[in-house]
Amino acid sequence: MNILAWIVLGLIAGAIAKAIYPGYQGGGILGTILLGIIGAFVGGSLGVFFNTGTLTLTASTLSVPGILVAVLGAIVAIFLWNLLNRSSAV
Repeated sequence: MNILAWIVLGLIAGAIAKAIYPGYQGGGILGTILLGIIGAFVGGSLGVFFNTGTLTLTASTLSVPGILVAVLGAIVAIFLWNLLNRSSAV
């Protein structure tokens, strides 16, 4: 049941992050879910780091604050993905 909650959280957070972030992001429904799940881990880990000062791999939960943290993490993941995949114009 926990994996199903992560998939639902990933879908919600990834869709919201793609709607907020400017520009075009490729990937279909699977890419959106994976982006949201990665965002949940990034956001949850950063939340724990800022609260306790220790870096642990933690995912946010399926709640309103958890979705907000996952959306912020997904936006960070989109930014990093675009930064890594930027083509150099020569």
